[in-house]
Amino acid sequence: MTTIDTLVLDVPDTSAAKAFYTELGVDAHVAVAEAATPDTGFRGYTLSLVVSQPNIVDAFIEAALGAGATVLKPVKKSLWGYGGVVQAPDGAIWKVATSSKKNTGPAERRFDDIVLLLGVEDVKASKQFYVDRGFEVAKSFGRKYVEFAAPDSRIKLALYGRRALAKDAGVPADGTGAHGIVIGSDVPGFTDPDGFTWQSTAR
Repeated sequence: MTTIDTLVLDVPDTSAAKAFYTELGVDAHVAVAEAATPDTGFRGYTLSLVVSQPNIVDAFIEAALGAGATVLKPVKKSLWGYGGVVQAPDGAIWKVATSSKKNTGPAERRFDDIVLLLGVEDVKASKQFYVDRGFEVAKSFGRKYVEFAAPDSRIKLALYGRRALAKDAGVPADGTGAHGIVIGSDVPGFTDPDGFTWQSTAR
């Protein structure tokens, strides 16, 4: 089964970005590289921290804001749970969410998974593209949303329509088309139908 090992984000200031992701506690999974050409607008993806309860959402959001992030969607309760969306100083969009609506313990800043949610033009076609490269479907909702299994990785891959993803993040869907992310995995490198770049981390 194909797994994601690391995510490398293009950033304008590597020192500041490293400090931010260290403070957020995701530096073991997220690396940074200096951007040759800054991209503008929506990059076509979001990153989510999935946590176990609401007070942990609050703790992560507070840490992100304290490290320089800005609010895109304030934390609130919804039908599906509790969460909010922030934008890192480097421009990457982070969502912190839980399906739980009650706290059952202290607010320890721990996350269960990082979800890389790619905004794609054709969910069904992209789903097949990734299945052909060894990804196993865990959840699928027709042409709207697909989540792939990742039993051996803290990073999960999911697909959503690009415009729907931008709306969920609270930003306009317009962008230059530069994604500003490289996905490291245990398969040979490739570029997917929406221009996302994958590189092999195999030694």
